[in-house]
Amino acid sequence: MKAHLTLVAASVLLAACSSPVQRPDSGLQPPPAWATANQASALHANQQWWTAFASPQLDQLIEQARRGSYDLASAVARVRQAQAGAVVAGAPLLPELKGGLNANRQKLLRGKGYSELDADNNNDAVDYFNASLTATYEIDFWGGKRAARDSAELAVRASEFERATVELTLLSGVATTYTQLLALHEQQRIAELNLANAQNVLKLVQTRYEAGSATQLELAQQKSLVAAQQRQLPEVRQRAEAARISLAALLGQPVQALQLTPQAFDQLRWPSIAAGVPSDLLSRRPDIASAEAQLAAAQADIIVARAAMLPSITLTANLGSGANRAADMLRNPFYNLTGGLIAPIFNNGRLSAERDKATARQDELLQTYRAAIINGFADVEKALGSIRRLDEQRQWQREELDQAQTAFRIAQSRYEAGAEDLLTVLETQRTLYAAQDLNVQLRQARLGASIALYKALGGGWQASDI
Repeated sequence: MKAHLTLVAASVLLAACSSPVQRPDSGLQPPPAWATANQASALHANQQWWTAFASPQLDQLIEQARRGSYDLASAVARVRQAQAGAVVAGAPLLPELKGGLNANRQKLLRGKGYSELDADNNNDAVDYFNASLTATYEIDFWGGKRAARDSAELAVRASEFERATVELTLLSGVATTYTQLLALHEQQRIAELNLANAQNVLKLVQTRYEAGSATQLELAQQKSLVAAQQRQLPEVRQRAEAARISLAALLGQPVQALQLTPQAFDQLRWPSIAAGVPSDLLSRRPDIASAEAQLAAAQADIIVARAAMLPSITLTANLGSGANRAADMLRNPFYNLTGGLIAPIFNNGRLSAERDKATARQDELLQTYRAAIINGFADVEKALGSIRRLDEQRQWQREELDQAQTAFRIAQSRYEAGAEDLLTVLETQRTLYAAQDLNVQLRQARLGASIALYKALGGGWQASDI
């Protein structure tokens, strides 16, 4: 028994000394810098990046999403599944112990009995009792058991990274949808103001028409403009209702339960965000970290598949005792030691196919890992480019809006004085409304670009957070 236990201990030590799974190499060289320059004074992304938009309402919505999102709750449950799977995969690294108790009674009902029956016609009944303790261990010579445990633990990390990805996607979705909702409310307000303005001009045209100083054509043109403004209002309201419903769904609640504190769209702010260097992205995005962990798990699976093609040795130690009376059950101890070697001989190519399958899976996940890195670079580049171009557009659009407001005031004053025709007033009205609407759209796009950059940079996440 002592020799057997020493062999088991040596086998466990041998398995513990196996080589760990190496961190995979994508084979990609990150560019030295982003194509779009960063501001030196910009802020680095942090784990509460949404607070940079200076909106207490958004902060509250983020917390509600974290508590109420069913997608996030599902991701958390998948992490627990992976953790349980890691325990299952790591169990064979140590011997398995089983204990048993058995009680048996035989009695011949009729006849004289037979050789394999303990009871005969001379005995009323035959009782016997036994107890056993069995230890079984398969020596992990080839590292397959340890590799299976490593693969499962890497799957746990991948699921944790995927949960972080789901959370980042959820929170950026909440921020984007909320800014869209505020932008649509602002567009609705502008549309209502322009409708009221168009109705005031219509009253002026109606008065002049009744006085004979305006034509029926001018009256019809202004009525058409008022109708167009009225037509646009239901569309903006419908889009705002849809955004509100989408926001409630992200929070895991029906839209009837969504309570929002009124906030003006122009109160939202966005910071300048530092993107760092491309090489930093590999440890800042949870989706890239997840793809890396999955690739490392696939490398471990190849070791498992190769080990299955080699002989395996199983050691069994059994300690037991038995008697014909329960009181004497532990008075007849015995032990039994067994060692067995099993080697695959013919399986019609199944084991080699399993190895080839694992190898192909590794290659697939290597390409997925590379794609995740490249897509991560692309997300940051697009967000940086959007921010730069939107800032340029907004610089000129402010001038466009100021001039449109001035032009409409002048045209309206001149028309009231009879020095300008209605066509000029109509054109300046359309230009002013388009400029006001575009100003809201560009501001919302700029907010969205900042949110997209935070998301592309991982939202302040670090691999060490898991």
